[in-house]
Amino acid sequence: MLNRTDEFLEDALYIRDLAKKHNKFFEESIPLIASENIMSPMAMEMLLTDFGFRYAEGLPHKRYYQGNYYVDLLEDRVIDLGRALFNSKYIDPRPLSGTNANMGVLYAFTKPGDLISTPALSGGGHISSASFGAVGFRGLKTVNYPFNVDEMNIDIDGTIKVIRENKPKICWFGQSVFLFPTPLKELNDVFNEVNCKVVYDAAHVLGLIAGKQFQDPLREGAEILTGSTHKTLPGPQHGIIVGNGSEEDWKKVQRGIFPGTLSNHHINAMAALGITMSEHLEFGESYAKQIIKNARLLGEELNKYGFKVLGEKNGFTKSHTLAVDVSENGGGKYVAETLEKCNIIINKNLLPYDNNKKSMNPSGIRLGTQEVTRIGFKEQDIKYLAELINDAVIKHRDTNSVKDDVIEFKSQFNEIKYCFGKYKPYQYVEIFK
Repeated sequence: MLNRTDEFLEDALYIRDLAKKHNKFFEESIPLIASENIMSPMAMEMLLTDFGFRYAEGLPHKRYYQGNYYVDLLEDRVIDLGRALFNSKYIDPRPLSGTNANMGVLYAFTKPGDLISTPALSGGGHISSASFGAVGFRGLKTVNYPFNVDEMNIDIDGTIKVIRENKPKICWFGQSVFLFPTPLKELNDVFNEVNCKVVYDAAHVLGLIAGKQFQDPLREGAEILTGSTHKTLPGPQHGIIVGNGSEEDWKKVQRGIFPGTLSNHHINAMAALGITMSEHLEFGESYAKQIIKNARLLGEELNKYGFKVLGEKNGFTKSHTLAVDVSENGGGKYVAETLEKCNIIINKNLLPYDNNKKSMNPSGIRLGTQEVTRIGFKEQDIKYLAELINDAVIKHRDTNSVKDDVIEFKSQFNEIKYCFGKYKPYQYVEIFK
């Protein structure tokens, strides 16, 4: 290590040390945030390449910069992998995030003042489809679908009525709390009646869709599918748009991305996405099956311990996500903070009936099984995880004692699954000497 004492070097070393400590923290924790995952090291390696320092504005073979020969070959291959994975005509792997993908689609098909229909935030809708998110940024008006708490899904009859009465420019679907498939087939007649675009934000369930275990939006009524690529699809923090509509509409989408809502598209992350998609073509179906199996079992086990797990009527979930009402256990904020002290990482979350609750202290929590499945959790591990959560939240066992058990338990999971090669997760790779 360098022997300098320069104050700015000290700042840099401090930041580097935080990264090491962060890695160590997650190595010793059970990660259950439904919107996160870890990449395979082959995909992670791409983030460190020279791709990350270059510009490639435009489309392959039609760039505004020179020096893109290998970038064009890369993007061609990533597009081919995406088409194969999603069985689609079109793929745009350039968006920087799921929200950026949504913005590009909104830019393509709407103008300020247009009305679109969206899931309500209280029903699990994502902030990008809210008036204070990307939708509002585009200057759009919104109307929300009614939500059926018993089914933990949008209400079909009520949604048909909303669409018929309001005739939105776009019918937008997809949520951040996404337990069950959206009833697109049941809504097709009204889509055709009002002649709207149908867009499905698949950010949370993208890997489940690609693994053929959730639903197939492009065959069920949606023209455009958007998503982030780092949740159930275990890739980089990036975005993607998938389409099966007309060539004319697709050109609008591409213009919505560039020059509409981005300039350069982070080529290193696109390379990591390509490797992730190739791995998902190989392992995605078995991975998605185990994610869902683990989530449903965790719901059953928590329910047995007395937790109020929503969606019981339909088996708690058909995705990676669980929503749990912990209002009788201290509330979402208390439970999330208590579990964090035990190195069990979840998030507090609004529930559909939290009309008078604030997002920082809601009734619920949200849990996801995609990352623990990625590192090898199977049924017996999920049962023990439920026991640890019960110990901390209902039995009020000392958090330090639970934390010790969590660290010991987590030490058994030393390999990233469902990818090429054998690698240990949460490792810090040193380059600077």
